[in-house]
Amino acid sequence: MVTDTAQLPLPSYDDATVVVPAPGPGVGNWSGAASAVLVDGVFWLTWRERRPLTDGRGVAVVVARSEDGERFEQVARVRREEFGAESFERPVLVPVPGVGWRLYLSCATPGSKHWWVDSLTAATPAELPGGARRVVLPGDDVTAVKDPVVRALPDGTWEMWLCCHPLTDVGEEDRMTTRRLTSPDGLAWTDEGEVLRGRPGAWDERGARVTAVIAADPVTVLYDGRPDAASNWYERTGVATWDGNRLVADTAREPLSSPHADGALRYATAVLLPDGRTRFYFEAARSDGAHDLVTSVR
Repeated sequence: MVTDTAQLPLPSYDDATVVVPAPGPGVGNWSGAASAVLVDGVFWLTWRERRPLTDGRGVAVVVARSEDGERFEQVARVRREEFGAESFERPVLVPVPGVGWRLYLSCATPGSKHWWVDSLTAATPAELPGGARRVVLPGDDVTAVKDPVVRALPDGTWEMWLCCHPLTDVGEEDRMTTRRLTSPDGLAWTDEGEVLRGRPGAWDERGARVTAVIAADPVTVLYDGRPDAASNWYERTGVATWDGNRLVADTAREPLSSPHADGALRYATAVLLPDGRTRFYFEAARSDGAHDLVTSVR
């Protein structure tokens, strides 16, 4: 059992390699919000391509494959218009036993701060753009839902860590918490309650969003957060551990950040390698304010 998070590998910008460069120079051009999985020796990576607010925001989700985890070949692309979405945020790609593959999509409702989680299911990743579509979590008038972390559990059920934004106070919709959900099939979900929120006076006061599970016993996660509304889109990454009821932030650690521009190091995801190391993918700020999707191995 891992009880000391100091023993865990963590993502680092120091030795990171750019996997997908930002779609353009400057603030608002971001490649990231990725998720990744290793299946039969092949890395599968999905991310959203994001433009500045004046140029469309999250315009597309890309699915790609790689033999080495660094050089990727695009196999599918989904555009926001196909879902009637104003923007895309974090996608999640998972293999579904006996079915094929499922792509979860974070979709923004036009003209509002509302988000919902949709899905595409197909036999192969390349077929996902034309796959069976199903709304997974619609959100409601008081809560926007997005940026899920989805994984299959050893007993055959599914687990989701879901980012939730309250919509009750106009102008405060950037606040975020994380809730845990469970499912028998990855489509119909039961809400098990809030498990992580920001801490008053801390670097994550404005919100806390789980981005990856990095240890199973006890469950330990990476999460990103920010201290205030002005830091929206520029989150740092911290560590939290399950105490039996909720996730508790590791207060001994300073949040992980990029040394450049706004300091963003966010949406980290983790892939356990056969040799015991972990390959991380994360979105990181570069010197001109754009964000690249990068990888590091620990």
